[in-house]
Amino acid sequence: MAKEPGFPFTTTIDDASGTPRDISNDVNSLQFATPRGVQDITGVNKSAIERQLLLADASTTLSLAAFNDASNMSHAVFKTVSSTSVNRTQTLAISGQTLATEMLYTDYQLARGADGSLTATVPGVLADGTVPTWT
Repeated sequence: MAKEPGFPFTTTIDDASGTPRDISNDVNSLQFATPRGVQDITGVNKSAIERQLLLADASTTLSLAAFNDASNMSHAVFKTVSSTSVNRTQTLAISGQTLATEMLYTDYQLARGADGSLTATVPGVLADGTVPTWT
């Protein structure tokens, strides 16, 4: 496959009832990571650090370009973050590659800029112990 730019990107996230909602049009930018824990296992007989990989993890931060309270869009999906404790499937797709993870969104941060803009940031962390795997 050839090298490609990072577009278009599809972002689908479950609302609090578990219904997937495509909010790609509301997401201005996103960050996601799939790090592994690392343990230092260096013995006194080594001249360099020796490590082993531990558990897998995932995290995400979505930046929403504008406040959208239309039915089934970003505000409808995230307005219940503070009042519900449910895992939500986040599916990221680009160029036929998909990363689906069960996430816990920890905040729905709205910010009103001096210019009158209303944006949001939504951080999330891995919820269910399933290793994040691209398919």
